[in-house]
Amino acid sequence: MQVTLQDREPGLLGNAMARAQRLFERRLKDPYRIRKALDRLTPDCSGHGVPLADVVIEAIYENADAKRALYAELEPRMRADALLATNTSGIPLQLLGKELEHPGRLVGLHFFNPVAKMPLLEVVHDEGTPAETLSRALAFARHIDKLPLPVRSSPGFLVNRVLMPYLLEAVTLLEEGHARETIDAAALQFGMPMGPIELADTVGLDICLSVAEELVPVIGGSIPARLREHVDAGKLGRKTGQGFYGWQRGRAVHAKRVPDRVPLADLAARMIDRLVNESVACLRDGVVEDADLVDAGVIFGTGFAPFRGGPMNYLRTHDTDRNGHVHGGEPAHA
Repeated sequence: MQVTLQDREPGLLGNAMARAQRLFERRLKDPYRIRKALDRLTPDCSGHGVPLADVVIEAIYENADAKRALYAELEPRMRADALLATNTSGIPLQLLGKELEHPGRLVGLHFFNPVAKMPLLEVVHDEGTPAETLSRALAFARHIDKLPLPVRSSPGFLVNRVLMPYLLEAVTLLEEGHARETIDAAALQFGMPMGPIELADTVGLDICLSVAEELVPVIGGSIPARLREHVDAGKLGRKTGQGFYGWQRGRAVHAKRVPDRVPLADLAARMIDRLVNESVACLRDGVVEDADLVDAGVIFGTGFAPFRGGPMNYLRTHDTDRNGHVHGGEPAHA
């Protein structure tokens, strides 16, 4: 595909083009193919490619007013049949599109980091999204070799909504005196690809806090004080070199793990059950259409232990006690 890339200033575009070249070199190997790929990607600080595009993807910071201001500049220059896509991680489409002349052209394309490695793409729609718009967005996702997951526009969509209770429970365990290494070891033993404390540091504690503030009114519970304290102190995780872990050369510095009074399986159950329960709630609320889509979305979006078949399959196959509890956690919503 021919792609133009617009940003605020040429220096930012230069950084992006350098990252693209490194990616192409790793992926394509052949100098001829690398050159052809770079030829199809054009830095475009003035946005000359907007009138030619089939799809325009907005990926600026999470602020509804800023996004709408950008759309006011973009829409008059776009083709009548072009899709306008937002990479928002949770702002409702209705709020973003309310000032568009043609709000039916707006759809969400929520990518996950690192974008070059993560296969999932949440395709966000709401009651006002025409079927043709959704169909074209899903087709575009497949065209760029992503796994499209149709999700209803709602706070956190699917992946962030089910991941946040899991992360918050991990920080709560930290506040209760369990070592960060122990908490992460419990998740790794369950089959998660990375421990939740290290994951929070990797994502950025400021981002975790922002998403938590948006989602807690929906998912319930509270935000652990330690998360807010770290953000207020500027300890944001990997990007600042200090979060719940210290970081050196892009890697978390782990202390030697000492035995904990609680078995790892019980610690894992507390965290995983929060994720499973919220997955059930997403299905109940119609965020996705069926349990298979929940499982696929959570596996490919969070790395949830693939051999367990996803949270809904895990719930079906996991023993429950007579009170309707999944062992080690709160009552499931189902």
